[in-house]
Amino acid sequence: MAGPWTFTLLCGLLAATLIQATLSPTAVLILGPKVIKEKLTQELKDHNATSILQQLPLLSAMREKPAGGIPVLGSLVNTVLKHIIWLKVITANILQLQVKPSANDQELLVKIPLDMVAGFNTPLVKTIVEFHMTTEAQATIRMDTSASGPTRLVLSDCATSHGSLRIQLLHKLSFLVNALAKQVMNLLVPSLPNLVKNQLCPVIEASFNGMYADLLQLVKAVPISLSIDRLEFDLLYPAIKGDTIQLYLGAKLLDSQGKVTKWFNNSAASLTMPTLDNIPFSLIVSQDVVKAAVAAVLSPEEFMVLLDSVLPESAHRLKSSIGLINEKAADKLGSTQIVKILTQDTPEFFIDQGHAKVAQLIVLEVFPSSEALRPLFTLGIEASSEAQFYTKGDQLILNLNNISSDRIQLMNSGIGWFQPDVLKNIITEIIHSILLPNQNGKLRSGVPVSLVKALGFEAAESSLTKDALVLTPASLWKPSSPVSQ
Repeated sequence: MAGPWTFTLLCGLLAATLIQATLSPTAVLILGPKVIKEKLTQELKDHNATSILQQLPLLSAMREKPAGGIPVLGSLVNTVLKHIIWLKVITANILQLQVKPSANDQELLVKIPLDMVAGFNTPLVKTIVEFHMTTEAQATIRMDTSASGPTRLVLSDCATSHGSLRIQLLHKLSFLVNALAKQVMNLLVPSLPNLVKNQLCPVIEASFNGMYADLLQLVKAVPISLSIDRLEFDLLYPAIKGDTIQLYLGAKLLDSQGKVTKWFNNSAASLTMPTLDNIPFSLIVSQDVVKAAVAAVLSPEEFMVLLDSVLPESAHRLKSSIGLINEKAADKLGSTQIVKILTQDTPEFFIDQGHAKVAQLIVLEVFPSSEALRPLFTLGIEASSEAQFYTKGDQLILNLNNISSDRIQLMNSGIGWFQPDVLKNIITEIIHSILLPNQNGKLRSGVPVSLVKALGFEAAESSLTKDALVLTPASLWKPSSPVSQ
């Protein structure tokens, strides 16, 4: 019969599965082993891990558990220790961390190599007797699916890896001192792993908790400003896949008053997840979120332009084109002729075969003069532009390239019915000259992607999958120096 522990475990796993099935991410932040190592290394520095190593109570540990815990050898240990005035770690370094997939699915194995020089003072010799100690702390990053709270990542099972301890005398002295040093090193073999487990492992666990808290703060602390609106992300749940940590995010759009105007609900299966291929991190954002961001910046607006003053050559060509339809109407176009452009609703952003486009509905009216109350005609235009993302430092910028009038419909006419495609070229020229610069001006400020610099990079680059925008570092990753003291 299954015990209560088994029942609790099954409930926790079921709860995590139901949460992940219900909450559908609209963005995913994938952190590769390089970023994990970099962030954890920095946290170990901040938690003074090397100072902990330097303060390891080697002498007292040898007294408490002499010769592997065999009491009968206590007198021999006391004989050795009475020749030791002090024994301590002189220098300590934490070398380059390793992060690899664990043998267990959805777990990461973290290896932390420790490099120390210890020394002791004895009346038998005037100099300090030094020896080199190397070992490796090892821990597991896994998902905690306990029912007491949301799924989170934890570091557990911290200990020294089996067979990693090496102790070697640095400088040989007299026969008597060398024999004493050998006895001291033999006594340290059972003591040092326990010291690392009891003294350093809590620091390693605290460092990981600090790293994880920073990552959570990173994805949700800084909202992305979009004109008067802002976009915010929240963690839905974490996951471990291969040698990466993946943070699945939900998104929401808020107005200037902080009121949520849109919740995004996208299927996780629809997001194409690119492989990192040694790329330190990748942020994948669904096209639904990008679409809402573009719409928030490019809200509907109206332009009224004195065409002859602003675009005299276009005004002349427009008059000539209208003359082909109705000469009397063309003659009415004076020096104060006005073109009114109104963008309807919000633009539609979509990705097709790895290329982005922005489609929008435009209403264009031509007035013969500034005094005219009614337009000569009104056109409805289905226009589209190629959308190109680029980055400048940690700013993500969208630019609309060209514009095409895919379909033109005559909505109203005071000069009789005509086929609007006759005006297609000049109309496209006008909206390209008036609308496109205005919209690109709004988009040019871009949006800051704060996580780029927070993860240690100066710039990012963008790409598109079939259904998402992907951000990756633009520069090569530079590892931090080992933790040393």
